[in-house]
Amino acid sequence: MIKIEGVSQRFQGAQGTIEAVRDVSLAIRKGEIFGIIGRSGAGKSTLVRAINLLNRPSAGRIVVDGKDLTALPAAALRDARREIGMIFQHFNLLSSRTVAGNIALPLELAGMAPADIERRVETLLELVGLQTQRNRYPAQISGGQKQRVGIARALANNPKVLLSDEATSALDPETTRSILALLQKINRELGLTIVLITHQMEVVKDICDRVAVMDAGAIIEQGKVIDIFRRPARAVTRALIGDVISEALPPGVLQRLRARLQKNAEAPNADACADHLFRLAFTGAGVDQPLLSEVVRRFDLDFNILHGQIEEIQGQAFGSLAILANGSAANIAAAMQYLQEQDVVVEELNHVI
Repeated sequence: MIKIEGVSQRFQGAQGTIEAVRDVSLAIRKGEIFGIIGRSGAGKSTLVRAINLLNRPSAGRIVVDGKDLTALPAAALRDARREIGMIFQHFNLLSSRTVAGNIALPLELAGMAPADIERRVETLLELVGLQTQRNRYPAQISGGQKQRVGIARALANNPKVLLSDEATSALDPETTRSILALLQKINRELGLTIVLITHQMEVVKDICDRVAVMDAGAIIEQGKVIDIFRRPARAVTRALIGDVISEALPPGVLQRLRARLQKNAEAPNADACADHLFRLAFTGAGVDQPLLSEVVRRFDLDFNILHGQIEEIQGQAFGSLAILANGSAANIAAAMQYLQEQDVVVEELNHVI
């Protein structure tokens, strides 16, 4: 549905050329919710504005529904943009227009007949749950309601793609959940392809099918959300996931653990029966299985659970567990091999303590 091919975006700054986006290539499938995440300054908002050519790329191509937007003349580009809706962090509503009037604006600009505009606006008000606010002005409604107006306005021309640039970052957690639920409803009922820009991994966890992680203008990893949570390859991704599922051990636990590992390493029989710290990641049915009990029995080990958390990602259970395993080196190696065979991600952490 959307192909981003070798896109770069350069700006001239006081200190010289700034490369906000660096050689980005992505393929976004029809009907999916695709997340692009990164910290502030990563280049994600610049990238999403290149998709509808609000920012024309310095290099590369943007292809949407088979049309190379970067090659279109001005009139054809205007027509193509009607098939790409966009919602913004700060709503961008006209204060002098009512809720209904804001939604009607793109239809008026497109030259639609007044009777058709009225019918379309009523349909959109019902979709976003704002029928009773139709005659109110932006100053008279809440932030969440303003964003619903923005969503309805973005849908006015029946777009095939919806771009969301930090649409929930100015909202409280409860309102954020309601807006994400609305976006999922729109995706499901209208079949829209949604590209969602965010710095919040919680948002990605709740709504996205796949995600790309940006850092310093480049895509550093991408994949299914559940796979990125299971096997984050980069430190930036780990930090973002840590906002949702903390991997940090409590300070008191960490202090005692360091002392224990140091003491055991100095013991005469340290190699015969040693402590090893692991992080285990379970998904799906593995969360519900008594795998640790089986490992303890089968490999004659002692386990001490230090930290754990279970979340749900796109309807699939995901668990993260930090354990201290004590036993012979051979038994511990065999146990970890067994867990990996059960599709558990195993990471030894002794080197980071």
